[in-house]
Amino acid sequence: MATTTANPTYRLELTSSPHVHSRWSTKQAMWMVVLSLLPPIVAAVLFFGFYQLLVIAVSVGFCVGTEAAIKVIRKRKVVIEDGSAVITGLLLALVLPPNFSLFFTALGAVFAIGVGKEIFGGLGYNIFNPALVGRAFLQAAFPVAMTSWVVPNFADAVTKATPLAIFKFEAAKVESLSPMFFGNITGSLGETSAIAVLAGGIFLVAIGVANWRIPTAMVLGAIIFGGIFYLIDPTKYPTPMFHIFAGGFLFGAFYMATDWVTSPLTSKGMWIFGFGISFVIVVIRLFGGLPEGVMYAILLMNGFVPLINRITKPKVFGGAK
Repeated sequence: MATTTANPTYRLELTSSPHVHSRWSTKQAMWMVVLSLLPPIVAAVLFFGFYQLLVIAVSVGFCVGTEAAIKVIRKRKVVIEDGSAVITGLLLALVLPPNFSLFFTALGAVFAIGVGKEIFGGLGYNIFNPALVGRAFLQAAFPVAMTSWVVPNFADAVTKATPLAIFKFEAAKVESLSPMFFGNITGSLGETSAIAVLAGGIFLVAIGVANWRIPTAMVLGAIIFGGIFYLIDPTKYPTPMFHIFAGGFLFGAFYMATDWVTSPLTSKGMWIFGFGISFVIVVIRLFGGLPEGVMYAILLMNGFVPLINRITKPKVFGGAK
């Protein structure tokens, strides 16, 4: 108070959350995420063709347009340059099947921004990851379209089933990990090539935009929980490495679970969050009715973030018990 009185020009600026200690501003961090998504985007076009750029463009365009329209309706300042709506559009597009309907993509984008983000108050207030909210809507509304896969351009296989679907519905295990590592398998646009996701994800961790604890906890969790069942019956259950490289595990670990707004703020909470996601993923994949569980696991743990933050909140020095 004394400082403010002595220097009346001094002002405290209150901005929207997330209030995370980082050398990057929210705007800078958002565009760094966009930059990191270039490898998965290039891989998607390389493996599935140039039509995927239309899917990405429609998703980004409708996310940005929906956010701008809602801001105008609510008489709020339209801030598109922060990149948050662009990221939502990119992430949503990259978790969709190849050659997905542009109309359905637009619907998912509108739902992701309108219901997943703006209904809570906008950037920094949403409880669940908006891109996953949009995908969950599309999964519920158009289940056939969301599970229609295209064989990559360079794949030798003739089946259109994903490795997880082969394991779930055909009771067969994919022994070789190299197709999943390089990307010549069926699956969503940004999830098939593990090396592309790792390139972008490690870049985010290296520059400090994504916290290393959450993806590390998820990988360790997959090794522990997946390894337990594999040791129980290696002929029935897949290896832990299969859980890591199959489906959207790595994409979810680096891009969805590390979202500043919907992930825990404390270091201990991040470990709990990551392990919890992996546990739910393994349970769904091994015992659930669906072959994949990354989306549901992250959304479920998003709901526990306020509780995780509360129970892992550091103790105030000198405070009463």
